[in-house]
Amino acid sequence: MTRDIQHVPYGYEPPANERKGTLIFYDSFEHISDMELLKAAETAVERKFTKLVLYPLHEETVRRMTKEPVKAWYKRDDRLHEWKKDQGQSFITVESLEGKRKKYTPLDSALRHISDIYPAPYFLYLTPEMAILFASFSSFEEWIVKLRLLLSEEPEEVNPRLEKFRHRWDVAGRER
Repeated sequence: MTRDIQHVPYGYEPPANERKGTLIFYDSFEHISDMELLKAAETAVERKFTKLVLYPLHEETVRRMTKEPVKAWYKRDDRLHEWKKDQGQSFITVESLEGKRKKYTPLDSALRHISDIYPAPYFLYLTPEMAILFASFSSFEEWIVKLRLLLSEEPEEVNPRLEKFRHRWDVAGRER
């Protein structure tokens, strides 16, 4: 058995990884179009994220959060998988935690699960409506210091708690 010895110049440091972090698109995906999904993927590429995680909510979670009726989880999940396949991008992942649990999953549990699996830093990609809903949760202030928000578009009205943490969120597509 021979060993191949490799030499590197003195002081060599491997190049830093340009891509880092995880962009989590947290939504029911009931009213999200393919163009909006594409915008999220483009934002992930522009901002050099390692992963784009599409996190479809179980119908029980949506019911408790918004009281809005939605299609069955598996139908929305299948649509996301089909869209992902059409994109042919390996950095896009569809998270299936809610499908495995088959019941209401609190946002805290979802974020803990994501932070255990995917690389930091974490950015939560939300619609303005979902951002206002997130800001109304009691655990919002605990989580907003651990992650940042990236809104799909400028909200028409801003929740006071969102305004308080204005420095922790941005709008996708806006110049930084």
